[in-house]
Amino acid sequence: MKCDVLTLFPDILTACLNESILKRAREKNLLDVKLINIRDFASGPHRQVDDAPYGGGAGMVFKPEPLFRAMDSLKEDSEPRKVILLSPQGSPFNQSMAEAYAKEGRRFVFICGRYEGIDERVRTMIDEEVSIGDYVITGGELAALVIIDAVTRLVPGALGDEKSIEDESFSWGLLDYPHYTRPREFREMEVPQVLLSGDHKAIWRWRRKEALKRTIQKRPDLIGKVALSDLDKKLISEIKEEA
Repeated sequence: MKCDVLTLFPDILTACLNESILKRAREKNLLDVKLINIRDFASGPHRQVDDAPYGGGAGMVFKPEPLFRAMDSLKEDSEPRKVILLSPQGSPFNQSMAEAYAKEGRRFVFICGRYEGIDERVRTMIDEEVSIGDYVITGGELAALVIIDAVTRLVPGALGDEKSIEDESFSWGLLDYPHYTRPREFREMEVPQVLLSGDHKAIWRWRRKEALKRTIQKRPDLIGKVALSDLDKKLISEIKEEA
């Protein structure tokens, strides 16, 4: 994954990019992130990037000039780019989008908004507007990290065990099944016997059923979006009978 992040606070991203999977992906050249400080493109002695809104109102608005100049600086090379504005008005980010981005041939540009909003003219530069949820956060930096992390995990070689991607929540379209490790018994709580049986078919069936059960209990809205097999329908019937 290759991306440029336009931000006023690059240190927010640096901290996360230098840890865990993102750090290892960068070391393997599987993730290339260039942080661009928008304030470097602001004019005047105070490098002001915001101003009061026309028409009045609370808060400040991100000025267009520094954002346009920052984008112009990226045109120095001919690498194709997809420009994404991180905004609560955008399309909700999900696993399907992460998978599509992982296959994207262009370099990404993430514009991290701040203040009450951005000057509307900035939207003439973007290809897509994306939100990570129906809530308000201080700026787009955390949203950019969420997307970068989700997409990087799907890049071949980024994870030590590629099969773990297939088993994660939402990769099936369902929530994840329960996980257990040693010790076998802890504070009178035991690992389900089926996981100790060595019967891989039975284990797979148990995990699928538990994933369906958790999804029905916690995110029933997802069930209608999954292509259910005949076995899934049978497992759902069992879950309802047991309930």
